[in-house]
Amino acid sequence: MFPIRYVDSVYRPPSEADSLILPVTDGCSWNRCTFCEMYTAPQKKFRARDEAEVLESIRRCGERLGSHVRRVFLADGDALVLPTRRLLAILSAIRTHLPAVHRVSSYCLPRNLRRKSVAELKELAEAGLKLAYVGAESGDDEVLARVSKGETYASTYDALDKLGQAGITRSVMILNGLGGQALSQRHAEASAHLINAAQPEYLATLVVSFPQGEARLRAGFPGWEPLDIPGLLTEMAHFIERLELQRTVFRSDHASNWLVLKGTLNADKDRLLASLYAALADPAHAPLRPAWARGL
Repeated sequence: MFPIRYVDSVYRPPSEADSLILPVTDGCSWNRCTFCEMYTAPQKKFRARDEAEVLESIRRCGERLGSHVRRVFLADGDALVLPTRRLLAILSAIRTHLPAVHRVSSYCLPRNLRRKSVAELKELAEAGLKLAYVGAESGDDEVLARVSKGETYASTYDALDKLGQAGITRSVMILNGLGGQALSQRHAEASAHLINAAQPEYLATLVVSFPQGEARLRAGFPGWEPLDIPGLLTEMAHFIERLELQRTVFRSDHASNWLVLKGTLNADKDRLLASLYAALADPAHAPLRPAWARGL
């Protein structure tokens, strides 16, 4: 049997496709965001995994997989909710039993870091935690409140600043279309303001999507109406127009995105905006992803 016990469904960032997925928690400790369906199944109710089970899984992975493992992703939704002591024990076990690992990463809710100091995060970085994926979703406080994110511009910025001071690489995600038609402009502007302030190493955008329907979001966001494709592209243009970044790798190539955009900001800002403007001016000839290919 495989050394790790998984609870369906298992989620990870696209860039962790070749990583060993190591659950240290099940589910998400917040799990109230009305746009997110990832951890709503009964079996994904939040719990911290037993420490002994996690450490034993790492040991057995070392026996079975050895030098083949180069990266480890700590699952589920917010592994950094665990106390620093437990995270250090996990990272120590990875170094001992999986010595070829050169990067450990995790999702991170901003709220996870409210009680963690920069000194603690530096300890984690030195122990092997190299990358944190932060779902900022938006920089606008009203949008965040309407979707029950449980965060604000200030709390998100504070978490990103702490990670940066600690030397942990930050990959930030913004949700295109989250503010709906009514709050699209302010969502784009405030999100750009947040990213400019934080200067993360990586930035990604996804299109907000609801495979199970929009009822959950609409319950807390009366009047929310989705953006059509031109609306999504216009919002993206407003967002990128306002970005002033020194060197951030940008990706808008998730399966939810209609128009694939890749580059480094701000070096490729003009090229990315030209692609957006061209798609808006002539949608019939734009290289848009077909609806059937948007694997949602």
